[in-house]
Amino acid sequence: TLIVNGVECEPRLTSDYRVMLEQTADLLTGVRYLTRLLGGPRVLVAVETHYHAAAERVRVAAAEAGVALEVVELPVKYPQGAEKVLLRTLLGREVPSGGLPSDVDATCVNVATAAEIGRLLPHGRGIQERIVTLAGPALARPGNYRMAIGTPLRFALEQAGASEDLARVFVGGPMMGQAVADLDAPITKGIGGLVAFTAAETKPQVEYPCIHCGACVDACPLFLNPFELGRHARAGEHAAMAERYHLADCFECGACSYVCPSHIPLVQEFRAAKAALRREAVA
Repeated sequence: TLIVNGVECEPRLTSDYRVMLEQTADLLTGVRYLTRLLGGPRVLVAVETHYHAAAERVRVAAAEAGVALEVVELPVKYPQGAEKVLLRTLLGREVPSGGLPSDVDATCVNVATAAEIGRLLPHGRGIQERIVTLAGPALARPGNYRMAIGTPLRFALEQAGASEDLARVFVGGPMMGQAVADLDAPITKGIGGLVAFTAAETKPQVEYPCIHCGACVDACPLFLNPFELGRHARAGEHAAMAERYHLADCFECGACSYVCPSHIPLVQEFRAAKAALRREAVA
């Protein structure tokens, strides 16, 4: 099964939605190439219900172009756009720990990737630009912009009317994105969005001791145990996190941090633990 992922995993990001509406022909061409490469799989295009216009656009265009695919509209639920979660939702298949979608006879490709394949491959070109969502309360002109790869983040934000009160910028979305340390860093092919906040929205929260409520465990879409992962992270027991609690399977959706009543930065702890494990592996 080839899954073309049109589910915007992050709040505020809408670049995939605009790609489905405005690059429909490129998307279908990309699907043709991918179908040929994978040997004629069943093709599912996943879209959330609040993007019904895009779903209908793809559905009608595919019928007119003779491209065999099924558009599946899913309820809006974060983080449904994550690869493993989407596979479970659409196919009822569980990717094994440490595994890939190919282990369950599936391939998952983002709609923007499929559209770029359809747009560039016939001309023998590599990726030179991409659609990026610029959003957040610190921008006067939020929207989706086509940007050249290598564009400085500072320049991109200026075009969207960045406020003088700009305090923090996240690459990606507000849940999974990471704070930018240098606005002179470039737009890369992996950046789908920039979210800009003023000082009023970025006040630090006070962290309290864990009250063992289990909210993080209930929130994890992969049924991991963020409580135990966090406990071992704070103790520096990274090997136990990797071996016993499957740290590598965490895709850092931020759901555990979001629901934590004690405001414990669980995702940041997991990222630090993964970095420590990488350093240990190199050493």
